[in-house]
Parts: sequence; C-alpha cells; structure tokens
Amino acid sequence: MDPMDSQRNLEGYVGFANLPNQVYRKSVKRGFEFTLMVVGESGLGKSTLINSLFLTDLYSKDYPGPSQRIKKTVQVEQSKVLVKEGGVQLTLTIVDTPGFGDAVDNSNCWQPVINYIDSKCEDFLNAESRVNRRSMPDNRVHCCLYFIAPSGHGLKPLDIEFMKRLHDKVNVIPLIAKADTLTPEECQLFKKQIMKEIQEHKIKIYEFPDTEDADDNKLIRKIKEKMPLAVVGSNVVIEVNGKKVRGRQYPWGVAEEGIFVENGEHCDFTVLRNMLIRTHMQDLKDVTNNVHYENYRSRKLAAVTCNGVDTSKSKGQLTRSPLAQMEEERREHVMKMKKMEAEMEQVFEMKVKEKKQKLRDSEAELERRHEQMKRNLEAQYKELEEKKRVHEDEKANWEAQQRILEQQKLDASKTMEKNKKKGKIF
Repeated sequence: MDPMDSQRNLEGYVGFANLPNQVYRKSVKRGFEFTLMVVGESGLGKSTLINSLFLTDLYSKDYPGPSQRIKKTVQVEQSKVLVKEGGVQLTLTIVDTPGFGDAVDNSNCWQPVINYIDSKCEDFLNAESRVNRRSMPDNRVHCCLYFIAPSGHGLKPLDIEFMKRLHDKVNVIPLIAKADTLTPEECQLFKKQIMKEIQEHKIKIYEFPDTEDADDNKLIRKIKEKMPLAVVGSNVVIEVNGKKVRGRQYPWGVAEEGIFVENGEHCDFTVLRNMLIRTHMQDLKDVTNNVHYENYRSRKLAAVTCNGVDTSKSKGQLTRSPLAQMEEERREHVMKMKKMEAEMEQVFEMKVKEKKQKLRDSEAELERRHEQMKRNLEAQYKELEEKKRVHEDEKANWEAQQRILEQQKLDASKTMEKNKKKGKIF
C-alpha cells in the first residue's frame, strides 16, 4: 500500500482548510455569468415570469418585452443586466425568441434558436483555441425554459419537435404557463399527460443530479414529481397581512383569496426559483460545459479533416483547427499592427503639418508685427525730423532777430557818441 494514499490527521493547524474561502473570495470578486433562454408562444407570460424570478422589472413600460417590441417573426434577441445581491454580482443574459410559434406555417421555426445556441458554443470554442485566453466570456445558453400553453390536452406537435431538436444542445425545463387557468385536478392530469408524451418521444429534459445527502435527494424527488412545473407570473405587488407579495387579483376574489405567485400551494413558481437560482444554477452551468458543450466540441473537432474541411456541413465550409486558428490570429495581429502603424504615421504626418503651419503662421505674424513697428518708427522719425527742421528755422529766425537788435543797439550807441562830440565843439 502506498503510504501517500493513507489518511493522516495533522497534529496542528496548517492552513489549507482555508482554500474554500480563497476560492469563494476570488469567485465573488470575478462575478458570475448565467444565460437563460425563454421560448414559447407570445402571450404566455415569459417576460412577466422573468420579472418575478429576479424580483426586478427587467421588462417594463419603458422597456417592454421582446414580444411587444419586435414583429412576429422568429428571431433571437438577448438582453444583459447586472444583478447584485449581498455583495455578489451576476451578469444575467436573457435570451428571448419573439414570434416563435405565432406563424401559420411553423416549419423550421426552431432553426434560429438552434443557430443561436451553436453560435455561442462556436464563439467559446474559438476563444479556447486562441493564444491569449485570459478573457473568455461565457455566453453559452445554460438553461432553456420552454413554455407550454395551458390547453389541458397534452403537447402540440410543435412542442414535441422543438424539444427533440434541442434536448441534446441545452438543458430544457418544460413549464406550464399561466397555470391559474387550470383547476388543481386539471393541472395534475395535464402534468401526467405531458410527462407521458415526453417519455414516449424520448425527450431528454434536465436531469437533477443525485447527491449523497438524504435531504437533498428528498427535495430532488419532490421536484421531479412536480415536473413539468406549473407557474404563474405577476408584475403586481399585493399587500397581505402587512407583507408585500407578488400575486394576481381576480374579479371574483379579494386579495386574500387571490392566487399568490410565491405561494407553493398555488403554483410551482417557488420551486422553479429555488431550483433555478438557489440550488441548481451551478449544476446547470456544469452540465452545459461538461455535457452539451463537450458534445458540440467533439462533433466539431471530429469533423475537421486533414484539409481543414468540416465534413458535417454539406457546403464544405471551413472549420479552423487550433494551428490554423493560431496562424489566423497571427495574421490578424500583424495586419492590426500594420494598420496601427499606418494610422500612427498618418497622425504623425498630420501633426507635423499642423506644427509647420503654426510655425509659418507665427513667422508671418512676426514679420507683420516687425513691418508695422518699422513703419511706426519711420513715421516717428519723420515727425521728429520735421520738428527738428521747424526748431532750427525758429532758431535761425531768432538768431537773425538778435543780430538785428545787436546791430541797432550798436548803431544807437554810435549815434549817441557822435551827438556828444558835437555838443562839446559847440
């Protein structure tokens, strides 16, 4: 016996018992993703049930359900919402199929749904084959809620064909919509008829996993006995005995006698919410990854021949092997780098042209200011020269006048001397 296989009890605390806490903290920090698909005819309450499941108005008057916003053609529409509860954030993707089963001829109306599921698996497979796999968003459909009209007469051929087409691709959970239109006896008979037809046509719906816990197995058996789940959705909040609950009010009954969505005696809504969100969400993701996605991946890789041709497709469409995927990614990276280099060169040239233009404009502005200052200085110089000339003229006139005055004084003094001499003679 290998000594490493024997169980040993440690004498003291080591610390690896804290590993679950580390995984928990990392998971909470990263957040969780879940994709829920709802399929069924229009008017069966799909949008209302989604609002009731997550206790929020994902669809409202401002943002109505896809069945009210899109024309009655089978197409797939997804909407994402980030839901937070108790520090845990969930990226919830709701996939709706407006127009499903509403046409006169419903041949191949399930094909857009199949194409959507396969495309998400293809995206995840391509992401796994990339060199850089750090960011791999999981947009695969983890659960499909199929709404069955409450006819009371069993499954329609469309219901049978749709579930047979999709039971190998996604976790299918059948629901009886608007169960409040059936009496309890009619609902039980309808459930038995549906399960009988599902078994007859070998339709594989979601199988609940067996556990070692007796209480969990007991709960799972109760859920299996209630399949398919009969649900009622409501956007109306009714106050009963001081407690606000989602329910429905009818003309023949008061609030206390109405049907409450969250009451297990009235419908299986609580069972669906507990199973879908609180107990089996991770198992739905695990089954999607380990069963449905692995089957898809095996089919795709098995279909790739040495020439890279997918033999499962009649048109010979190419399916990329990992090496081809790596080579294509390398080419895309090189092309992206060349494009970025060309864009950077273009931006650099544009910046250089702008800088040169600014320098030319600055030079022209400096020359203009220089010429203006030069003209101003020349005008000031001319003005000073003119003032100087006027001053010199005035100075010359003043000097001339002074000389005349000096000459007059000199002449006057000479005359006086002459007169004095004449007076002495006489």
